[in-house]
Amino acid sequence: MQVEIKIDNSCLEPKIIILTASVTEDVNDIIRRLSEDGPKILSGKKSEKIEVLEQAELIRVYANEGKVFAVTDKGEYVLRLRLYELEERLDIRQFVRISNSEIIHLKKVDHFDFSITGTICVRFLNGTKTYVSRRYVAKVKKILGI
Repeated sequence: MQVEIKIDNSCLEPKIIILTASVTEDVNDIIRRLSEDGPKILSGKKSEKIEVLEQAELIRVYANEGKVFAVTDKGEYVLRLRLYELEERLDIRQFVRISNSEIIHLKKVDHFDFSITGTICVRFLNGTKTYVSRRYVAKVKKILGI
């Protein structure tokens, strides 16, 4: 993707033009991100207290028994959002969906273990692990450049 900026003193307000051969998912994502009002706050409940969660603190987000949980180094929080809503709010350059019920933060991953046939084991910097479902293996490999 090419990015070009032109400085024009007669321009009173910034204007963005997207030149493309076709509207792809990447183009739609750019449009969506440019249309957002600003950073969306994530909040989670832990011990009857609501805390603001920074995306950089998240290790993984997963759904279990009808609830959505966010895991950070400070503990586990219950979120009021659905997983698909979180996926829309999280930075796509740092977070990837690895199953129908889980999204991980790539910068919190220590390594990926491909030794198990058909799946990928994800080991986090905090020592915990999870697995990429077979349905998402190709997507994860593409993101990793494998």
